[in-house]
Amino acid sequence: MVACAGGSGSIEITMRYLIAILALAGAVVSALALHVHYCTDPQPCSINERWDCGVVNHSPFAEVAGLPVAAIGIAGYLALAGLAFWRQRALVFLAALVGLGFALRLTTIEELVLQTWCLYCVISQVIIALITLLSLGWLGAEYLALRRATCGGAGSSAGVP
Repeated sequence: MVACAGGSGSIEITMRYLIAILALAGAVVSALALHVHYCTDPQPCSINERWDCGVVNHSPFAEVAGLPVAAIGIAGYLALAGLAFWRQRALVFLAALVGLGFALRLTTIEELVLQTWCLYCVISQVIIALITLLSLGWLGAEYLALRRATCGGAGSSAGVP
């Protein structure tokens, strides 16, 4: 038997805006990393030999097909913000999963190949992980709302006995 669940529209609205705000924050962090990519001056995120955004952003891994990874991040985060704003829950979740996979690949390169961490990249990793989790929750909230609507229909036999 299928049990009907309750939910709150305010939680869904909160997740939508939180995802959009986090995505805009990710775009800002990616823009800072893009600045490092093109700049040769000492950067505030160059803390020591293990934490140096310049090493990471000037490495051969900082570009994909000639495009800076940070520029790809800006585009991805802006796309996520737009999708969240237009309530495209499934697309937000799928795009966030792709972004998380891409970020995890880059994090692995930082750890195992470069052995240097970029502060902006780590912040971006946290942001995309949060967006992925929130988008999963947002998608789950939609599923529960649809399930509740189906269970609440007149003459429905899918309710709790």
